Amino acid sequence: MMGEIWPLVAVVIGVIVLLILIMGLKLNTFIALIITSMVTGILLGMRLDTIVTTIEKGMGDTLGHIAIIFGLGSILGKLLSDGGGATRIADTLINVFGKKYVTWAMIIASFIIGISLFLEVAFVLLVPLVFTLAKRMKISNLKVGFTYGNIDSSNAWIFTTASRSCCHF
Repeated sequence: MMGEIWPLVAVVIGVIVLLILIMGLKLNTFIALIITSMVTGILLGMRLDTIVTTIEKGMGDTLGHIAIIFGLGSILGKLLSDGGGATRIADTLINVFGKKYVTWAMIIASFIIGISLFLEVAFVLLVPLVFTLAKRMKISNLKVGFTYGNIDSSNAWIFTTASRSCCHF
């Protein structure tokens, strides 16, 4: 019985270790993730050389998948910001929805963009808009950003699962 539950227990311990390292000890997130990966691997009985190669492969596969998306998306987001596109979109949203309902404007924009794009691309495209809206409205970036982040991450779950048979969180 313990053999069947142990992998789950090891993962739970790993999550607790990660939270302690990041929130309690204020360790850099990247370093905390590597330490946690090693601790979890040891708890699962992996050999040390296998743990290192597994971490390398996992990080390499993940970075290989998202590096191009983030790179090109960042370029597009920067062009949107520098070209005045984010300012124009922000002004239009404020004019159409009014300052009182700018949160709804961000929800709708995030939802529409999130339907057609991967979460990573939508993120880098909308970040300049979040900053511009917050600056124009003289409100916290977090107020606009949390609204965007919540709706866009739910789009990623719903629409990529339904249309592409895979999940991007």
